[in-house]
Amino acid sequence: VQLQASGGGLVQAGGSLRLSCAGSGRTFSSCTIGWFRQAPGKEREFVSAISWIGGTLYADSVKGRFTVSRDDAKTTVYLQMNSLKPEDTAVYYCAAVYRGMLTMKTTYDYWGQGTQVTVSS
Repeated sequence: VQLQASGGGLVQAGGSLRLSCAGSGRTFSSCTIGWFRQAPGKEREFVSAISWIGGTLYADSVKGRFTVSRDDAKTTVYLQMNSLKPEDTAVYYCAAVYRGMLTMKTTYDYWGQGTQVTVSS
């Protein structure tokens, strides 16, 4: 599975962005896809995930503001980010694991390149 994240940019606090994670490979629809982010000087952290059967999981810091969804016909997973805050500034990565469990500790096998999200105050 190959992944490519896109959709990042510069937005003011309170604004919205939609990230896309475009995948390739016949097993994409059977993969759990996770979103992670890493801010400068900080460790990478879990943001959200969607399982291969459509279940979703969110970090407490983004719950109620971010929504993850998938379109397997387009082999793409989306992360709709609303009410963005300066602390959401980070490089966002998507990752995949074949039939992975929907937990914050799941290990992912495939990673895409990141996309920068910058939220100005």
